Amino acid sequence: MMLATFAAGCFWGVEEAFLSSDRVIKTVVGYIGGHLPFPSYEQVCTGHTGHAEAVQVHYDPEQISYSDLLGIFWKCHDWTQLNRQGPDFGSQYRSAIFYHNAEQRKLAETLKPKSAVTLIEPASQFYPAEEYHQKYLRKNNRTCHF
Repeated sequence: MMLATFAAGCFWGVEEAFLSSDRVIKTVVGYIGGHLPFPSYEQVCTGHTGHAEAVQVHYDPEQISYSDLLGIFWKCHDWTQLNRQGPDFGSQYRSAIFYHNAEQRKLAETLKPKSAVTLIEPASQFYPAEEYHQKYLRKNNRTCHF
């Protein structure tokens, strides 16, 4: 099993985009890229922790390639918007790819559209979000703006 980590606005809709692929093993929403250990949703929402709302995708590369995951990522958000997705704004909603190895970095850089403001950074400590955020849209029979 491999990991891929993506930030593309509110993690609820991003998670759903990856869950919709029947080839993904598991998803976990959470926070990455900040300076505060074990941040809460309320702290991340202030925009002062430096974290992005993100989705960590667990996948088997024999079932789905990292390139395919990048395809889902590029389709599920507006990568031309800096720190904004739909009605959500702030650095916690930035577009970012957090790579876990050199191959992921190379593919992310190669497949990144020229006009994308998406950041490509090494993965750092990932903190799972509170349980009520996990698979939020499915548990609450809701949809997202994307």
